[in-house]
Amino acid sequence: MTQAKEIKEAFLTGERALFMAQDLKIDDTIFDNGESPLKESRNIELYNCMFKWKYPLWYANNIQVIDTHWFEMARAGVWYTNNIVVKNALIEAPKNFRRAKKITLENVTMTNAQETLWQCEDIKITNLQAHGDYFLMNSHNIEITDLNLVGNYPLDGAQNVTIKNSKFLSKDAFWNCQNVTIYDSFISGEYLGWNSKNLTLINCTIESLQGMCYIDNLKLINCKLLNTTLAFEYSKVDAQIVSKVDSILNPTSGRIIARQIDKLIMEKDKIDPSKTIIICEKNKDE
Repeated sequence: MTQAKEIKEAFLTGERALFMAQDLKIDDTIFDNGESPLKESRNIELYNCMFKWKYPLWYANNIQVIDTHWFEMARAGVWYTNNIVVKNALIEAPKNFRRAKKITLENVTMTNAQETLWQCEDIKITNLQAHGDYFLMNSHNIEITDLNLVGNYPLDGAQNVTIKNSKFLSKDAFWNCQNVTIYDSFISGEYLGWNSKNLTLINCTIESLQGMCYIDNLKLINCKLLNTTLAFEYSKVDAQIVSKVDSILNPTSGRIIARQIDKLIMEKDKIDPSKTIIICEKNKDE
């Protein structure tokens, strides 16, 4: 940014306090009671600021936000905004980031991430802690490293996703997804991955009831399935499992390699068992 004007140690209130602002560097400033303070803004740098009221960054472009925090009432904070970088932030407000593009989040904590990052594109996340349901719904082109998420229904409908070194405590994760690859991660929750296409898990640990069902092209490479029951129902699966599996139910086709399968259910009136190759050191039912 060239020749940016500076605002420092201000206390701003009222609706649209800096409406259509351009080329600003804002330091140590509080945006208090007043909606949409930076609506339609361009080329803004914020350092050590506080957002305390609704809709702070809507229809904005080229925004850099460092060491700045969203309080609980700064909800629906970043909507319809393009090219935003947020680093070292504590975000208490829900429903942040909606229909936005080119989002970078680094070292961010979201204490209420409910309905956050919906219908966004081109997202890069590094070291994010989040708690809330329906995280990253219907978003596309996502790169995630070191995400710890507690909340149900994350990434429903997401497409073109790469996740590394992350942890999920989440029921109904990764439903209706396409082209998702997860590396070196931990996922615990019921009904994982239903109705998805091209879901790949590599070096992951999974716990799930009725997990990984109704999936077209499911791949597991060097994964552990702990306390996982009734897995793979009506899925096309290629699985290399390095633990035992409690139970498998009616995969439609593919290959499953496991150390042990405690219960294998292949109902001939529902699927053709010959279409799935089962390889294991020990089958408890045998």
